[in-house]
Amino acid sequence: MAGGEENGTEGSPGEPLPPPDEPPQPRPGPPHREDEQEEEGEEEEPERSEAHLEGVLDEDTAAEGLHTFGRSAPGTEYVYLHLSLPGRGLSDISILSGYIHLQKMELSSNKINDLSCVSHMPYLVELDASKNQLTTYFDFKAPKNLKSFNQIEKVDGLKSLKSLQRVDLSNNKIKSLQGLEEHDLLEMINLENNQVAEVSELKWIKDLPLLRDVNLLKNPLQEKEGYWLSAIFMLLQVTELDLKKVSVEEKVAAVNAKDPPPEVVAAEDHRTHLLCNARQPQGLLDSTLPGFDEPYPMLVLLGPVAGGRRQLSLKICRQFKNFFRFGPCHTTRTAYFGEENRFDYYFISQEEFDKMVEAGKFLATYKYSGHSYGLGRDTVESIAREGLATCVHLEIEGVRSLKNTYFKPRYVLLVPKDKWKYGEHLRRTGLFSRAEIREAVARVDTYLQINQDFPGYFHAVIYTDELEQAFTELTHLVKVYLGLEPPDSLDIQGTNSGAGSRNQLFPEEKSSPGQGTPRRSRTPSSGDILEPSAQTYPRELLEMLTAPPGSVEEASLQRRFSAARQRILFHSSREFGRLRGRFSVPPGAAPARAEQVVWTKFPIPRRHLPGKARAAGKGVDTSKEAGENLLRKSSKAKLGSSPVLPRIPPGQTNTNP
Repeated sequence: MAGGEENGTEGSPGEPLPPPDEPPQPRPGPPHREDEQEEEGEEEEPERSEAHLEGVLDEDTAAEGLHTFGRSAPGTEYVYLHLSLPGRGLSDISILSGYIHLQKMELSSNKINDLSCVSHMPYLVELDASKNQLTTYFDFKAPKNLKSFNQIEKVDGLKSLKSLQRVDLSNNKIKSLQGLEEHDLLEMINLENNQVAEVSELKWIKDLPLLRDVNLLKNPLQEKEGYWLSAIFMLLQVTELDLKKVSVEEKVAAVNAKDPPPEVVAAEDHRTHLLCNARQPQGLLDSTLPGFDEPYPMLVLLGPVAGGRRQLSLKICRQFKNFFRFGPCHTTRTAYFGEENRFDYYFISQEEFDKMVEAGKFLATYKYSGHSYGLGRDTVESIAREGLATCVHLEIEGVRSLKNTYFKPRYVLLVPKDKWKYGEHLRRTGLFSRAEIREAVARVDTYLQINQDFPGYFHAVIYTDELEQAFTELTHLVKVYLGLEPPDSLDIQGTNSGAGSRNQLFPEEKSSPGQGTPRRSRTPSSGDILEPSAQTYPRELLEMLTAPPGSVEEASLQRRFSAARQRILFHSSREFGRLRGRFSVPPGAAPARAEQVVWTKFPIPRRHLPGKARAAGKGVDTSKEAGENLLRKSSKAKLGSSPVLPRIPPGQTNTNP
């Protein structure tokens, strides 16, 4: 019974007992500790996922992008070298500061606005951070290749990144290229789809020595007129522009269009004068009449401004007034103090100057110090019509233009030896500004450099520090040119150290090996002026000039020479007889050898020929039968009229009854 009571006390009546093989159910109470940890883990996982969605890069995500397992840059261990996490929506990548061995990293199409972690990657070679939210660059050691498509407006942050080799800045908002200068290792710059509007912005990258590829597509500057040649001129070192190859011809065209060499400018001016003059009525030029074999005599004095060329030109023309006449040029500048119109220059306006160019009135034109100068055709022809030679003074630009014409003047360089003294002289005149004085003094070296680089470009060089001594030497030089004095007394070697000494007159023959002093070259004759072998030319050009003409060219030359000879011989002008007499050696003077006479070989008109030569030229028979024919004709004259007989040729007997 007691047991029944016990059984009764343990369970209520009617409550079934659990089967003996079932485990007992846990009683209600506080949760177990393991369950608590499990629940906390489940709560942390959503928090981590939420943090990842916010764009913070963690180690697990970074591990997914690592690839290319290999040796590290120092070679001491094996590491992952490349990281690729494009399009992950990342905004915070600061965890990458510990990945120091990365060499290539691709982080495009994210939300990154901070790249400071890159400063901890010393071996990084290539970085692609395009299509992010970067607005500027940060102070970090950049890789060699940088690619960035963002909202960048300036590239100032790249000034300290001197190791860049390839930069892709396309699809940004860049307006200025300032910041890319002084990156001497840059080879490629991609600026496609930006906002660069001025060609002048290319000045920041024009001096990069290794730059070869530039892309400026989809930029406002492409709409500028003449963009292609302007960009090529600014970036002459590039080989590819806007995904197109740049040819050598395009580079030459760009240079000739934007900053042509002086020789190209002179050739363009000469072509303009020829085309403009060809549209005008043509006639026989007096400057071509002295001889079809010899050029018209002309003396050109050149040198820096206010260096004595004007004074020496006028004094030479007064000294040799029977030989020379000064030819004033036209200019658009105003007259200096002491200058007279139509005596020193023809002072005209720029509009009048342009009209004369269009009318073909100039032989040569040039610009100096912002003003135009020109040597008129009528000026030279009027002097030649008087039977005189022309003397002019020009700058080096005018000489380059004149050398393209058919004239073959004698060029004498007048240059000061003491540049400081020359500069003081310009200051004392009070006619020039400081900039003009600096330019004039600098041109002294330009003249001397041309004389050194191009032997024979000038026929003589005279220093003008002392004008009187320079005039004495110029006078003697002109007398030698005219054949009035022998050239033996000329200081060809330039040993005279005076202020007006010449350092070049005629070409010298180089001394042969094993011989002593060099031999003095033969004095050039008038025929040597046009002889190519007597000039200083490169071998290829000399072979081309001395090559014999073909049959067609020879026949053409003969026809032209024959037509010119007939026109010259029948031209009734007395002036060139006077010119021939003035340029000959005066009576009583020692006869000069043929090779020493310069500018003295001109055709002699028929009226000045001896009787036999003139008769022979006209085909008159001077034999005895010719005289008998004349007598026979005279006997048939009418009675009562006295016969009128022509003059008996010399050597015949007068048999008229």
